[in-house]
Amino acid sequence: MSEFPSPMQGSELDASYRYCEKITKERAKNFFYGIRLLPPEKRRSMCAMYAFFRYCDDVSDGDVAGSKADLLRQWRASIEGNDPGNSQILPAFYDAKTKHAIPSQYFHSMIDGVETDLCKSRYANFEELYRYCYCVASTVGLVCVYVYGFDQSPEALQMAEWRGIAFQLTNILRDVSEDLSLGRVYLPQDELIQHGLSEQDLICGREASALRDFLSFQVARAQDFYSRSSGLEARVDSGSRSSLQAMTSIYQALLQKVSKMGVTVLKKRARLSTVEKLRLAGKTLLGSKS
Repeated sequence: MSEFPSPMQGSELDASYRYCEKITKERAKNFFYGIRLLPPEKRRSMCAMYAFFRYCDDVSDGDVAGSKADLLRQWRASIEGNDPGNSQILPAFYDAKTKHAIPSQYFHSMIDGVETDLCKSRYANFEELYRYCYCVASTVGLVCVYVYGFDQSPEALQMAEWRGIAFQLTNILRDVSEDLSLGRVYLPQDELIQHGLSEQDLICGREASALRDFLSFQVARAQDFYSRSSGLEARVDSGSRSSLQAMTSIYQALLQKVSKMGVTVLKKRARLSTVEKLRLAGKTLLGSKS
């Protein structure tokens, strides 16, 4: 049973979906290469979800007029509603959320995460960081499995949570140089101390065994979460597996690049080229048909 009726039908709803698809194509650097392998209806729904999350990120990280906290509070209030107001995103969001019976709690948790970025830039330990990663990334993974379709098992939901943690830890390592320039450190403070390092060591990025060991430890942790979630693909609908596999292959390749860069990642952002992403997505699609 739907939580609430779709607020729009016909051309207005289609226009909202097209707007969300445009945002996803323009802004989703890695996400888009995976969702383009989905069947059209699920791809549209995924774009609606991405646009909702993208708005949250843009409010938190962007230069916006007005209070960021107030804007996020208003956006949070819209989760339970059915009146899109003037939003070009919400009609498609409401429709997709209802269609796939996605629990509201994931969207609230995601906003909890981006609100954290407004007031917190350091994490004392991995327990704190895990909670942040859950909010900003595992919630996205959990929403995705509802759109993909899955076996409704607690195991699938746990694996989706872990896959989100793996993705976010990869993002943190990819973006570490950019975050440092913004005064943010998404690496556990206690682990820096355990390796005999300070934030200044990260900023300087000098080649040193302690720094290499610290980064290797962070990479290994991310790899562990990919391993923990390795059974997820088998638990989602067959027509969605190539999308999930492609997205995961891209993020794992990005983590491998981080690992190869070593301390250089503290000065230069790790990237995959468009050709590399297309090759990984294509390889996944061919493998799913063999």
